[in-house]
Amino acid sequence: MTVVLLIIHLFVTLALIGVVLIQRSEGGGLGIGSTQGMGSFMSGRGTANLLTRTTAILAAIFFAMSLTLALLNRGSSQATHSLLDAPAPAAPAAPAPAPSKVPTN
Repeated sequence: MTVVLLIIHLFVTLALIGVVLIQRSEGGGLGIGSTQGMGSFMSGRGTANLLTRTTAILAAIFFAMSLTLALLNRGSSQATHSLLDAPAPAAPAAPAPAPSKVPTN
């Protein structure tokens, strides 16, 4: 179940990034062309409201899924071990000296 939620969380994250990048910095909407971003479908202000609402909804879903994933993985065995708690790796042993070659006659 965690894997499925993590994949959905990834898609929500990518959608949120896309919606934020589509917005114009002045809040004017799609940032493409003129103020009539989608032609006769919606006005510039309507597009801005749609993108703002979409951003808010995706942000709420992102926040809820982040908390859900954190709570689901709270008791897992991987979460109880920290890299900082692990002992330092032992130094490698010195290599053994090479045997001396005795000439054979």
